[in-house]
Amino acid sequence: MNMLISRRRLVVRSLALLATTALAGPARAQAPAPAGEPPFLEPLIADGKLPPLAERLPKSPLVTNMIERGRTLGQYGGDMRTLVDRPRDLRYITVIGYSRLMGYDELLNLEPDILEKVDSDGDCIITFTLREGHRWSDGEPFTTEDFRFYWEDVAQVPELNPSGPPAFMIVEGEPPKVEILDATHIRYSWSKPNPRFLPSLAGPRPVWIYSPAHYLKRYHKKYADPAKLTKMAKDRQMTSWATNFNKLDDPYEASNPEQPTLDPWRIMTKAPAQQFIFERNPFFHRVDPQGRQLPYIDRIIANVASAGLFATKANAGEVDLLFRGITTGDIPMLKEGEASHNYRTLAWPIARGSAFALYPDLTCNDPVWRGLLRDVRVRRALSLGIDRHTLNNALWFRLGIEGNNTVLPSSALYSEDDHKAWASYDPGLANQLLDEVGLIKKDPTGIRFLPDGRIAELIVEVAGEASDIIDALQITSEFWQEIGIKMVIKPEDPSDLNQRAFAGRTILVAAKGLDNAIPTAVMSPTELAPLRQDNMAWPKWGQYAETAGASGEKVDMPQAQLLLDFYDQWMDATTLDEKTQAWRRMLSLHADQQFIIGTVQGALQPIIAAKSLQNIPKKAIFSWEPTALLGVYRVDEFYFEQNRAQISSTP
Repeated sequence: MNMLISRRRLVVRSLALLATTALAGPARAQAPAPAGEPPFLEPLIADGKLPPLAERLPKSPLVTNMIERGRTLGQYGGDMRTLVDRPRDLRYITVIGYSRLMGYDELLNLEPDILEKVDSDGDCIITFTLREGHRWSDGEPFTTEDFRFYWEDVAQVPELNPSGPPAFMIVEGEPPKVEILDATHIRYSWSKPNPRFLPSLAGPRPVWIYSPAHYLKRYHKKYADPAKLTKMAKDRQMTSWATNFNKLDDPYEASNPEQPTLDPWRIMTKAPAQQFIFERNPFFHRVDPQGRQLPYIDRIIANVASAGLFATKANAGEVDLLFRGITTGDIPMLKEGEASHNYRTLAWPIARGSAFALYPDLTCNDPVWRGLLRDVRVRRALSLGIDRHTLNNALWFRLGIEGNNTVLPSSALYSEDDHKAWASYDPGLANQLLDEVGLIKKDPTGIRFLPDGRIAELIVEVAGEASDIIDALQITSEFWQEIGIKMVIKPEDPSDLNQRAFAGRTILVAAKGLDNAIPTAVMSPTELAPLRQDNMAWPKWGQYAETAGASGEKVDMPQAQLLLDFYDQWMDATTLDEKTQAWRRMLSLHADQQFIIGTVQGALQPIIAAKSLQNIPKKAIFSWEPTALLGVYRVDEFYFEQNRAQISSTP
């Protein structure tokens, strides 16, 4: 059912009530009386270092609807082991903890999480209600002062944040008016609707529009002695108070154990280390239907290991939960170890637009390649020159869906025409298109010459850790040889690859496709428009958008400008149908223009789970966005059966 965005006040409790859809989110139960202290915390309570549960929870905690979702009530205890290949990857614990102001559930309904309630007046005036009595992990109150501090003293301080407030808070260059109404109410308002605001709060990478003011003020020049801040920065080998502040304010990568959090687990270990421990947050705001505080599991233990050893260590029974660093090709080996090491191997479909995609850089510095790649005939020829069926058989056990980089068939926005356009294997037509472009001359091996006399050697850059994509490139290089294009594969460090792309030095990048291949119409189609520099098809256009023209290049290609026009139509839409049409126009234009060349969808992600680990779905969608990897499945509700729950260290 379509629903107009009216100017009346709407209480946002689900995706439906954000703006344009009538799906109803599940009703939240009346908060039960707090029940049962986690044994892990009892020594701290007995010593007077922690208050009892009734004093640690908000007045109205979030009561999970576990039973309605087919989950079982769990029990406290246990250490959940996992692996990371470097300290920076602790950020994935932050992702799957999935504590957000707003969050998606498994059906992609958007509901308040940290927030108790959200009131939206046509996406122009949005008022947050915080949970009374909610506390940070150190026991200090979480109030609108934390939002004010972020907005006034972080987001708008150039020394700390040179790019200014995040893009999703800006509408046509206009930042929101921010009003602190009282300790638990804050209002954001714009003169035009901002439909991106609330969905952005539920993203896989958290966006903190609040900060622990009580902790960070001691490192801020507005609140602390400048001389002390200068000395502190020097002692920590930082160049200024601002760099020191930003180093300490790092909740995403969990690099600062002193920083309070609202997540279900808090980091206790400071790098460098070979083992990192996360302990339960004593003040976490969610409870189960019986009033027991979540999370059920006391600790997450992340051991550092080489990524190449993840599958071997999982096979040896050294993990209780592993969802990264293993691929479809590891499944046979992982299956072999299940019986003797008490784990099970789940296989979740990956909701990516393409497991392997090619990004022609339309803003690259090389003038010859820039001109060629901007000719749609070249992009179509490169797509037609790929035998997707062979790739599917060789790398994805024939389980993938061959076609373009687009949304999955399970999405209401899916189009069969978009999925198939220019995605068949037709080297004859590919050669014809390249001839039409003027790339007729060839060397003795059949490789074409570029207009400037160079051979048509396409350097394809790829993250060195993406072994599955490198395998796919090696096969694809043989296909492109048939159409006169020589591929040179260049694996490199992901950070170096990003820097090269942002500087316009890449010509073509190989990576995974659309992050969000199961979108709903009210989710922002930002990923489809030239608005982000991390889209390797147009990094300089993305820079221009992200910096409001301060760097990068303005879009100067009509088809790309059309994407921006369709995006503006989505931003201005007042009905679900209008938003849906904007999405479909963008998807169809992508398929026709082959801005990003897709290959195969539907690869499987192995998930290793201990047999004693309960409440993890047997089958679910795995994606970065919108599911936050495992986040929407609420890892805080996972628990161990009795024999494992008893294995836990005291704090």
